[in-house]
Amino acid sequence: MRAAPSSIAIDGPAASGKSTVSRVLAKRCGYHFLDTGLMYRAFALAALRASVPATEEACARFVAEVELRIGEELEAHVYLGSEDVTNKLHNRELEAHVSSYARLAPVRQALIERQRAYAARWRAVLAGRDIGEVVLPDAPLKIYLDADENARARRRNSERGIGHQGEARQSQQALSRRDRLDAAQTYLASGAIVIDTSALTLEEVIERVLGLAACEG
Repeated sequence: MRAAPSSIAIDGPAASGKSTVSRVLAKRCGYHFLDTGLMYRAFALAALRASVPATEEACARFVAEVELRIGEELEAHVYLGSEDVTNKLHNRELEAHVSSYARLAPVRQALIERQRAYAARWRAVLAGRDIGEVVLPDAPLKIYLDADENARARRRNSERGIGHQGEARQSQQALSRRDRLDAAQTYLASGAIVIDTSALTLEEVIERVLGLAACEG
């Protein structure tokens, strides 16, 4: 019987299912789970609160001083100082600014170091866009979840309860824009196993991933 990997990297574009699948996988396998995208959202929130512009010079200084930390929960929360901001990181206003901050090299370097430190502490599933290629290139298991844009848009609209045709169209346009902005930070890592989730149910994806992870589930 294969041993369960010490860390699992799950990457993919927005709304490909990576966070949901990673969360369930970690729970069933007894791993810690970190959605690394939350860290970039939290940094953007802190920067906007402090009126820090999305420039390398300004953010290089700010990322060195901002009190952004990862909690020790099995599903990691993200904190700014003593404030748990996890539930404040999924609004449209913030999403419109995240990519501008997340693509800055000083921000990525600082947060990647914290992500690596987190993964080194315990068996963990990390979900993001560059985990298998950049954050944990030596991860024993790398998975890339993909899906076509229409499937991802339907998934996101369903998650957010968007049913109105106009709102749904705006949501898909926002998703397409996010894909373009984040393309440079989205990697299909060498050795990653690709799973196209377009026509699969959540449980079907989870069962495939569980099999790859050698977890009993």
